[in-house]
Amino acid sequence: MLLLLVIFAAMKWLLFVPATLITILLCWELNTKQGDLPPIGTFFSPFTGFWQNNETGKISDEQLKIPGVKDKVIVRMDDNMVPHIFAQNNYDLYFAQGYITAKYRLWQMEFQTAAAAGRISEIVGNRAIDYDRQQRQWGMVYGAENTEKAMESDPQCKQAADAYTAGVNAWINSLSEKDFPIEYKLLDYKPELWTNLKCALLLKYLSYDLAGYSDDFYLTNILKKYGEPAVDSLFVNRPFVMDPIIPQGTPWNFTPLAIPSPPQGTMTNAGKFPFDHQPNPNNGSNNWAVSGSKTASGYPILCGDPHLSLNLPSLWFQIQLVSPDCNVSGVSLPGTPTVIIGFNQHIAWSETNVDADVLDWYSVKFKDPSCNEYFYNNEWKPTTKRIEVIKVRGEKDVLDTVVYTHQGPVVAMSKRSEMRPYIPTGCAMRWLGHDGGFELRALLKLNRAGNYDDYVNALSDFNCPAQNFAFADDANDIAIWVNGKFPLKWKDQGKFLMDGSNPANDWQGWIPHNQDPHVKNPPRGFVASSNQSPTDSTYPYYLNWRYEVFTRGHRVNERLANMNHITADSMRLLQFDVKNLVAESVLPSMIAHLDTTTLNSFQKQLIQKMRDWNLEATTTSIEQTLFQEWWTDLKYDIWNDEFGNDSMTFPEGEISMRTVAYNVNQSWIDNKNTPQVETLNDVCKESFHDAVDSLTKRYGTDLKNWQWAKVKDTRITHLLRIPAFSKKNVNTPGFNAIVNATGADHGPSWRMIVELGKQVHAFGIYPGGQSGNPGSPFYDNMIDKWSRGEQNELVILSSADEKNPHIVSSITINH
Repeated sequence: MLLLLVIFAAMKWLLFVPATLITILLCWELNTKQGDLPPIGTFFSPFTGFWQNNETGKISDEQLKIPGVKDKVIVRMDDNMVPHIFAQNNYDLYFAQGYITAKYRLWQMEFQTAAAAGRISEIVGNRAIDYDRQQRQWGMVYGAENTEKAMESDPQCKQAADAYTAGVNAWINSLSEKDFPIEYKLLDYKPELWTNLKCALLLKYLSYDLAGYSDDFYLTNILKKYGEPAVDSLFVNRPFVMDPIIPQGTPWNFTPLAIPSPPQGTMTNAGKFPFDHQPNPNNGSNNWAVSGSKTASGYPILCGDPHLSLNLPSLWFQIQLVSPDCNVSGVSLPGTPTVIIGFNQHIAWSETNVDADVLDWYSVKFKDPSCNEYFYNNEWKPTTKRIEVIKVRGEKDVLDTVVYTHQGPVVAMSKRSEMRPYIPTGCAMRWLGHDGGFELRALLKLNRAGNYDDYVNALSDFNCPAQNFAFADDANDIAIWVNGKFPLKWKDQGKFLMDGSNPANDWQGWIPHNQDPHVKNPPRGFVASSNQSPTDSTYPYYLNWRYEVFTRGHRVNERLANMNHITADSMRLLQFDVKNLVAESVLPSMIAHLDTTTLNSFQKQLIQKMRDWNLEATTTSIEQTLFQEWWTDLKYDIWNDEFGNDSMTFPEGEISMRTVAYNVNQSWIDNKNTPQVETLNDVCKESFHDAVDSLTKRYGTDLKNWQWAKVKDTRITHLLRIPAFSKKNVNTPGFNAIVNATGADHGPSWRMIVELGKQVHAFGIYPGGQSGNPGSPFYDNMIDKWSRGEQNELVILSSADEKNPHIVSSITINH
């Protein structure tokens, strides 16, 4: 019997040990990230998993005690979850801004700084190494460090950044694992503490997106292959319609500085070069301000709608900030203090991108493969080297040495990358974004500005990215400044790659701020910009050779010139204007050069629709669909045989418009790869048939399936490209080069209208919601309204105890 008991006990242990080991292994498996999957056990845990991220939408009152604030702060939350922060000092103001922004957007803030800094491999592993390496070689952290130094050298900037960072960290320190945003749970990592450097990184990331592109490499290759006549005829800024931001004939009331003389032999034989995140070529915006002489109220109205990538969580976070010297409303960039675009009791402002040439490439001659010295000004100079340590999740660190000359980092030493094909190999990059800037100081001043002089003073600190700042105030002044820190260049300097050994190719100085193009209270009664050419040819300085096609700017100017008794609603309709001026310019010629006698009945039906089209890119327009397909194919047929490789670029849109509208550049229209000589008739015919065949193949012959909104398929995509967290098939009109520039994944990221006066009235909307949590009703609640061109009337409070029916809760923060 004893033996049986011993055997029985042993068998129990033999069964128990494997079962225990299996249980331990299963627990490890369920709580460990496997490939792209989150740790299943943790993710589905009822205590810490994704269930905890579900929100009801109820915004409750809160009483908080947070170490770090100096006095009581009251945050009033409105029914769109917009915080209205009332602080008794500016430190507490930005502390609360950081705290509240992190409360709703922490993951977005941290992920975007990781992307800027080249730290994505820490989160997702080795598939992001190439991206991270490119960010390091670009010098994003280097530029952010210089900006951080500049910020911390100014007492007001340092106070704002320190306070904001402390507020973000107060929120992070309050979190337990169950409170982490769902993206942390999906990717199985934890938030780290915020720093002032991260604030600077986000500003630098915006600079890259708006001022981080050049086609110097492409144009150098075109110059080598086709010569100066080709460049002069196809790549010169000669607007199809001259309608600049600063009205023609505006006097330049200054004595310009002497322009540097170009040295001989400035071009180089630099070869090819290197990413996933390239600046979007459709980055742009509209803004305008109309004088009280043209409005129903007698006070100015200012409007703005920056065109950027359409993402979730949304790029912007709406907010009101109130302290003893500030009462400003508008949108902020999650991760940085202040309001970026907005208004206060006296002024309103909005920005569009200038697209100034502040990024140049210089060939570098190294003494030997060690790259310790480079040739400059007839002698060998020492390089500096920055060892970049790329931490890779689950693997060893990757080390990358980035070589710097006095001109900047050599971004692609020898190997071409597929991610950013506009970067030349073996060239140093001189980029204004690397310089320490005082953009934060400019915004702090602008948030508190009360008149035109304050606005100009604030803009003098804003260097990069250069922006067209439209302005209006309650004293009935309107203005626009083409504003930034602009290098003093000879004409076309930096249009091509330059010899880095010649000091004459370096930037020789700066255009004085008071000589930036600007105008105040022009006779026409409005100011406006849509990324078109800033000035006419009388402006004495060179800013760039290419700008956005004239169509949006011309349409805005055309409409504003003919409008009177303007109201906020008429401005809303203008922001949603969908007339296609590209089609107006070229479609008659496209049809005229098409032999319609050879078309079948379906094709003839389509051409008749095109003839009858009102040129509006509405949601139901099949004409817009056909035109866009036809126009895209036509441009391809004209230029691809000469410029259709990855070392060149097609001519600008206005050159294509001129070519087709006037049947010029005929030698370029001919396809060099065929024995016959093609004419405009030939390419119009071929491209039309290709367009119809392509659309028929994709959508059939039922024209209901050709409706523009269905074909365009506007989508607002989560930053991780997670379909369930994204919004697809957004039914909205417009397209690139149209005032309502809503494309497939790019467009008006914030529409704002401000009516100044004794009482400010403002309206605004962006395609998303205040919350970054996909489980919140406030994640994407504004998209449908945005897609219809509607806007919310913005809640503006003058005091923390002001009664307003839209205020639904209060958060009180005590120290």
